[in-house]
Amino acid sequence: MQDWLTMTAADLGRGIESGQIDPVALCKTYLEAIDQHPLRDRVYARVTADRALSEAGAASHRAKTGQRLSLLDGVPISWKDLFDTAGIATEAGSALLKDRVPDTDAEVLKNATAFGLVCLGKTHMSELAFSGLGHNPSTATPPCVNDADAVSGGSSSGAAASVAFGLAAAAIGSDTGGSVRTPSAWNDLVGLKTTSGRLSLDGVVPLAKKFDTVGPLCRSVEDAGLLLAMLEGSRPADLSAADLEGRRFAILRTVAMDDVEDAPAQAFANAVDALRDAGAVIEDLEVPALNDAMPLSGCLFTAEAYGIWRDVIEANPGAMYPEILERFRLGKGHSGPDYVAAWEKIDDIRALWARAVAGYDAVLLPSVPILPPKLAELQSDHDYYVSANLMTLRNTRIGNLMGLPAVTLPTGTPSCGLMMMGKPHKEEHLLRLAAAAQEALA
Repeated sequence: MQDWLTMTAADLGRGIESGQIDPVALCKTYLEAIDQHPLRDRVYARVTADRALSEAGAASHRAKTGQRLSLLDGVPISWKDLFDTAGIATEAGSALLKDRVPDTDAEVLKNATAFGLVCLGKTHMSELAFSGLGHNPSTATPPCVNDADAVSGGSSSGAAASVAFGLAAAAIGSDTGGSVRTPSAWNDLVGLKTTSGRLSLDGVVPLAKKFDTVGPLCRSVEDAGLLLAMLEGSRPADLSAADLEGRRFAILRTVAMDDVEDAPAQAFANAVDALRDAGAVIEDLEVPALNDAMPLSGCLFTAEAYGIWRDVIEANPGAMYPEILERFRLGKGHSGPDYVAAWEKIDDIRALWARAVAGYDAVLLPSVPILPPKLAELQSDHDYYVSANLMTLRNTRIGNLMGLPAVTLPTGTPSCGLMMMGKPHKEEHLLRLAAAAQEALA
């Protein structure tokens, strides 16, 4: 039964399908693992044991009567604490939302529940999702699975930790500037950032709605594809017989390869070699317009985030972690015309990007250019906190600015991921490439 804590969600589903795994026993195994784990309170904001056992019981009955709702019917997963859960507090890691209890589930949670997924509980996160580091002194700071003294990455920090430490079969997080991919990369998981607008944000506590996306953190590309389908209520992508022979990839040289630390750089180079050995055609690509796009994020993200949260924040600013408060308040410095002009430029650069990558199946880059920073240094050095946060999210933010889906894959080097960016709303194609790449990297 201990193996259940390290199996992929898909393999657990197949075990339920074959009758080898009972959903109630599986759920109890995860709940017991959570209760006994020394990091429990740094991973989960709250555990929904009653709901989980009730949903597992229903899944067990369906399995016995041949009425399973999906391959993942009965599989227990965690949810980032910005997805509304009916009758259960959803606080988005902030004292500003303390004791906020929604009346209904978020739309994506409703969809997942309709396919039989079991909700284990809500995981810790960066305050209001506005940090790529995952440090949150207001609630808890989950550790990195590879370094107990380092942060796990944010803002879906507890989501990644719940899977990496064997306390959930998979997790659902959100990604505005890298918040699914960063913690996935640093905790050796697969993380899928979906195209903006593909998955419902109804019932998701917002950060910047034009960039907010929902996505899974999990142990395999197959899991990511299954969970994407469950979240939107569709059929999973067919990942069978995926291969890299003749597939064309571009290594993004503009911005993405600047100042990459040695370990991520070497892991990326090794991963590229593995894809070439599997038959992929890989070329270098420069997109100079990205140099103009990157500075615009300071206006686009902060202006929208502060516009959404200004009244709540300024009514009680002392309740916030000062580093996050400062980041929100950067939005004050941008006018309406600044914001509109920034979006006009981004739209133009997105068109240039689309032309530049038209001949490629996907674009490759290191998921995160640095290794997970030490928590103690982040706590003691403000300038380091700011620079580390910006560097952490630099590569992932490219996908958000360009409006792309992206997936990060473990490279085999701890806390170093390979990112593949696809074309808008073409997640299924990207997942097929990622499935083949995962096999090549293994």
